[in-house]
Amino acid sequence: MNNIQLEKNENGELDVRVLVPIQRHELLVDLFKDLPVGESFIFINDHDPIPLYYEFKSIYGDVVDWVYLNRGGRDWKVKVTRTEASKARDMSEIDTLLDLRNVEPKEWKHIVFHRYGMMVTGSVMELISKIEPEEIHEIFENKFQGQFIWTYKKQVPDEVVVHIKKNEKSGLGEEGFALVNEFDIRPYPPTERHEMFYQAFAEIQPGEAFTFINDHDPKPLYYQMEAESKEPFRWEYLEQGPEVWKVRVVKVK
Repeated sequence: MNNIQLEKNENGELDVRVLVPIQRHELLVDLFKDLPVGESFIFINDHDPIPLYYEFKSIYGDVVDWVYLNRGGRDWKVKVTRTEASKARDMSEIDTLLDLRNVEPKEWKHIVFHRYGMMVTGSVMELISKIEPEEIHEIFENKFQGQFIWTYKKQVPDEVVVHIKKNEKSGLGEEGFALVNEFDIRPYPPTERHEMFYQAFAEIQPGEAFTFINDHDPKPLYYQMEAESKEPFRWEYLEQGPEVWKVRVVKVK
């Protein structure tokens, strides 16, 4: 059980935007665990928190009523209600669980890599699916080679269970580059930060680089880039917190 505390605002809502992403997940998953049947809580996030919905259902079962009170921008407001009593899944051997059996396959990549980006080294994600998660496995092999361990725990008709252990390695190449841009994204809302990052990456050529400063570890952005970018890049930490995180991104030749 985590020890993250967050006071409700004057409307009785939890504004989790003040927390870094992994703390948001830990707080809300733990809060739902102790939520009585018929009771609710409302939280505010800076992007669509739909991966969290699937994590709730994976851990606690089909007992989650999820209603959007506001969508879009950096003010996503969701009301979460426990509809029935349930026993949480045993998490003693894993750190997070995503049951993809009732999720459209086109959503798998977003859900899995959004959550994987928050995991710390040594932690384990369990995936459950009706079919072999071939695209997910291929992305891991192509993008994260040497940084994870993929273990099949079960392979029977209509049920495939995989454990993915994050075994991140450090050390990046020393190829030359030309630094063409430096910027601080801390003054901007999260949605604008992502746009600034992707715009900066689109504007540089192979062999060029930019640096940016953030107020928390932007590792989820790294994993999103790893999963989606068609252009190779290198990610180098220049400062690693606790208040300033500075990263250099090199578009590889």
